[in-house]
Amino acid sequence: MLRILSWNIQQGGGSRIAKILKAIQKMEAQVVVLSEFHNNDAGLKIRSNLIKLGYIHQVVGQTLPATNTVGIFSKLPAGSALFENADANYSHGLVRADFGAFRLYGGYFPHKKKHRLFEFLLDEELDDAIPSILVGDLNTGKNYIDQKGNSFWYTEQLERLEERGFVDAFRLINGDVSEFSWYSHQGNGYRYDHSYVDDQLKGIVKGCYYKHEYREDKCADHSPMILELA
Repeated sequence: MLRILSWNIQQGGGSRIAKILKAIQKMEAQVVVLSEFHNNDAGLKIRSNLIKLGYIHQVVGQTLPATNTVGIFSKLPAGSALFENADANYSHGLVRADFGAFRLYGGYFPHKKKHRLFEFLLDEELDDAIPSILVGDLNTGKNYIDQKGNSFWYTEQLERLEERGFVDAFRLINGDVSEFSWYSHQGNGYRYDHSYVDDQLKGIVKGCYYKHEYREDKCADHSPMILELA
């Protein structure tokens, strides 16, 4: 079983890094994708400790130290790619790891800001001949489904992704259950964190779920998400 963990660690992790690392170790994923990763001393601490845990193959978006980016950390050998021209302001929100059977995209898409990361993926990057997976905090979802209201941006781009042949792995496994990965101070829930799997890989999706206990324990303000492939 291949387990891919994706998690928004909240502003680089801060004083919670030890708890985050302990949680990652406990969840026993072969591949970890971290959103809101920072290229600073905290990020270096995370990277060095993940190396000690066996995640020796690493790719991280390149940006200023205090800027949120995304990184992929793998125990399995993987090639990597960065996308300097994906977006004028947010190219560091998308990275790729290349495995033998598929490409894995890690995404941290900005919240309610104009970007073209979806368009870059759909129109320039995705190769229909190569199965792909997109995981991470995409800061969007389906209105009235992944939240009670209709405040999501980029819902149309998610629908385009599905038209392209990608499947929401969480819905594939769990149907129309109401479940959220982040809550506002007012208690409103939102499912910002996703795992989208190429239709070519749909048959090997064996699990897709959130580990809410780590959000409730204040490791971070998002629940980590686990995608399991046979």
